[in-house]
Amino acid sequence: MTTIAASTDLRLRPYRLVAASDRLWRVVDAAGLVIGHLARNGERFAARRFRASVGGFVQLGEFCRLDDAVAALHDSR
Repeated sequence: MTTIAASTDLRLRPYRLVAASDRLWRVVDAAGLVIGHLARNGERFAARRFRASVGGFVQLGEFCRLDDAVAALHDSR
């Protein structure tokens, strides 16, 4: 399990990254709820959030920084 770096935005610090594979992480909040997934695509990180209304994951974007991808998941709540 990985926590978000101490230098990161304070609102993102409660999130943890749990490895699902070598290129996929679940983003878990302080209550233990999975808020989305991050997938590594080379040097970029794709943020994906599950939406029941579409019956699957919706990609929120691709980001150069891991922190930016987590912020996108946080802001999409």
